[in-house]
Amino acid sequence: MTGARMLSVLLLLVVAGGAAASHSSSSSSCPATPPDAGNTLQVSHAFGPCSPLGPGTAAPSWAGFLADQASRDVSRLLYLDSLAARGRARAYAPIASGRQLLQTPTYVVRARLGTPPQQLLLAVDTSNDAAWIPCAGCAGCPTSSAPPFDPTASTSYRPVPCGSPLCAQAPNAACPPSRRRRQGLLRFQPHLRRLLAAGGLSQDSLAVAGDAVKAYTFGDMYQATFSYCLPSFKSLNFSGTLRLGRNGQPQRIKTTPLLANPHRSSLYYVNMTGIRVGKKVVPIPPPALAFDSATGAGTVLDSGTMFTRLVAPAYVAVRDEVRRRVGAPVSSLGGFDTCFNTTAVAWPPVTLLFDGMQVTLPVENVVIHSTYGTISCLAMAAAPDGVNTVLNVIASMQQQNHRVLFDVPNGRVGFARERCTAA
Repeated sequence: MTGARMLSVLLLLVVAGGAAASHSSSSSSCPATPPDAGNTLQVSHAFGPCSPLGPGTAAPSWAGFLADQASRDVSRLLYLDSLAARGRARAYAPIASGRQLLQTPTYVVRARLGTPPQQLLLAVDTSNDAAWIPCAGCAGCPTSSAPPFDPTASTSYRPVPCGSPLCAQAPNAACPPSRRRRQGLLRFQPHLRRLLAAGGLSQDSLAVAGDAVKAYTFGDMYQATFSYCLPSFKSLNFSGTLRLGRNGQPQRIKTTPLLANPHRSSLYYVNMTGIRVGKKVVPIPPPALAFDSATGAGTVLDSGTMFTRLVAPAYVAVRDEVRRRVGAPVSSLGGFDTCFNTTAVAWPPVTLLFDGMQVTLPVENVVIHSTYGTISCLAMAAAPDGVNTVLNVIASMQQQNHRVLFDVPNGRVGFARERCTAA
């Protein structure tokens, strides 16, 4: 089942594997989950040590975690590039199945769907067109310790009929030719005509924090505005927050204009004009950063990718300057190619330059360490070998511990430093 597309799309939530929000980690060291309140939801990392998705979610080792996440990020990058590429020919398709793309969240929040409410965990996904919810009887949906959503148990559940205006607004919607099927279908097509997932277009009551949304047309209620502070993946609990609507948003915040791509309105494009390593603006060819709505090229903010990915010319410029500044022998770890096997690394600051705003990243947003801290790596990467992607993706690790504001009515994105990772 899918939820209808959110009008005035701003924040998109994709249900994460059908796990229940009431699930608690088996680890006795994991603290109790704080309550959601008002228009603010608590945010947790899906792969952290106390993941609310359940035991076994986190990789058994740090090296395994990095390898797993690198694989997810490659799939995610290709998926995002395929979204941006609508209307232009591509020589490849995403390497992940629709099931994998829909069920690998990075950050999750809690919600309740239906009447009476059924507890769910939702993935925070700023680059999707619709909310996908695994239902009872779903073919190919994962098993979990909690049941998936059961539409037959909800008195407020309604199929969206063919011909409804909501069908026209939903991405890749279709009506089946059979007269016995009067419910619109939503198709998940990450590349050209490859049909990888499908579901029935539906409506139901959704409750998030202190708000209830009847018939789930979500974007209008919150005036196309939201912000989040994403916690570190090492956080032991729900310590980040997702704030919906204009109330409570920061008034003094650095902002840059949102750029509109009419071919893919769900991607949040910004104009990144350069990257500075230390005091030096590295020599990135302008076409590597330029926004082009026709080709989908440019820079997007994405909560579902974990480590920032840059097109090759941009990444090489950053990587080479970091290596030059550090001046130590280079090694690799888990898919990262700029690592140093010494604890005495003086990492230079990295500053992302945007139109009207710059964001200097603390070391924790730039560097990952091996299990024992003896190896440290630049937490960025280039597009996979042999793939000519056109997107630069500013990912969740580089956004962690910042309040990131998406203010669509005023056409802007803002960044403000905010510590939201709990010890």
